[in-house]
Amino acid sequence: MAGIVVVFDFDKTIIECDSDNWVVDELGATDLFNQLLPTMPWNSLMDRMMKELHSQGKTIEDIAEVLKRTPIHPRVVPAIKTAHALGCDLRIVSDANLFFIETILKHLGLEEYFSEINTNPSYVDEEGRLRIFPHHDFTKFSHGCSSPCPPNMCKGAVIERIQTSVCTEGKKKIIYLGDGSGDYCPSLKLKEGDFVMPRKNFPLFDLICKDPLLIKAGIHEWTDGEELEQILLSLINTISMEENAQFISADCKLQTISASAHEAFPKALPVQQ
Repeated sequence: MAGIVVVFDFDKTIIECDSDNWVVDELGATDLFNQLLPTMPWNSLMDRMMKELHSQGKTIEDIAEVLKRTPIHPRVVPAIKTAHALGCDLRIVSDANLFFIETILKHLGLEEYFSEINTNPSYVDEEGRLRIFPHHDFTKFSHGCSSPCPPNMCKGAVIERIQTSVCTEGKKKIIYLGDGSGDYCPSLKLKEGDFVMPRKNFPLFDLICKDPLLIKAGIHEWTDGEELEQILLSLINTISMEENAQFISADCKLQTISASAHEAFPKALPVQQ
């Protein structure tokens, strides 16, 4: 199963909520967040909210403790660990931020299970304030995507880069799991033989349902962590069986060709003394 790359969204896919909203709500800044939301892009707003929380005396440790309480379905962690144990290459593509994601993964004991995390960069500055920046710097130029992608990140562009690396490394299949409208663009980039797992009755699922024929990948919806685990592991098993069948078929053909070639040549005659 070295030929399978599993790409996870983070918010409402690995965890059960939006990590940005979770931190803002748990630290009592919801009203200010809602007040500022119409005035700036979401990514910029989150950086601003970290400034406001810092000015109110909230520390990076306070934020980390909130993140450690983030709700998650009990079957998601086992699903991730099993997929990894089966040899899948696991990656994250998320519009959250690196500090939030790494803090939660470390708390869950999952930080070593993902080969890469594609998200908005963040760091703690010298004053102890969390700074959050866009994955794509839209203040300089647009990423040019016409799908419902936010200005700071086109997940479709990330998937195209992953697809290029998959071809280079000899890996073949991608399974993409997501829920939001930002997950629609990467779903459109998937190819025949890939799979997309949209969370049922969430924006990605609704967008796919409008015209499923636009999606080349196989579509398998899920509702909760239990179904996520069942469907993901089933797809991994299906891909693995197909790969094994192709390998056995190719091996049999090789043996047949080898035997035929051997029979095509006459046996060597003994040298007459």
